[in-house]
Amino acid sequence: MLENEKKYIEDAKAGNQEAFGIIYNHYIAQIYRFVLFKVSGKQIAQDLTHETFLSAWQNIKNYKHKEFPISSWLYQIARNKVIDYYRTNKKNISIDTEEFDESSLGFEEQKNLDGPMNLEKIKSLITYLKPEYQDVIIMRYVEDLDHGEIAHAMKKSEGAVRLLQHRAIKNLKELYEKYRGNN
Repeated sequence: MLENEKKYIEDAKAGNQEAFGIIYNHYIAQIYRFVLFKVSGKQIAQDLTHETFLSAWQNIKNYKHKEFPISSWLYQIARNKVIDYYRTNKKNISIDTEEFDESSLGFEEQKNLDGPMNLEKIKSLITYLKPEYQDVIIMRYVEDLDHGEIAHAMKKSEGAVRLLQHRAIKNLKELYEKYRGNN
């Protein structure tokens, strides 16, 4: 969470572009990473990330601060932008594996996800998960959000997010076993 986030939000709501710029600078990388995982290329990810922050700026006056960082709201907007993009373009979700920075995964994520699985295989297998499962995996294991923040971003309960996470990991393991059988 951004230090003094509430103040920056209030200032941005009052029209202060510099305050919103601070929020933007703090969250741009993680929102971009989230979008990049969901779309097929850097340019599309950049465009959708730009649209996310433009929409956030245009709607900041309607933002109501809760106990979660503003990033939950930004993820919500980004998620909707990605959904709209695919509805409009009717393309399959894919990940360009050479654009993924493995260093963005922390120790805990590698332990939980990578374990016996190869990271490159995981990145390619995520594309076969339902969009909801992809969102949970990316927000939890790439962006390191807690279950409450994910729940807020996805408009679900924490219990529902935990269940989605469990099912997503189970599906990922099943896909991995299936994939490994074909090699």
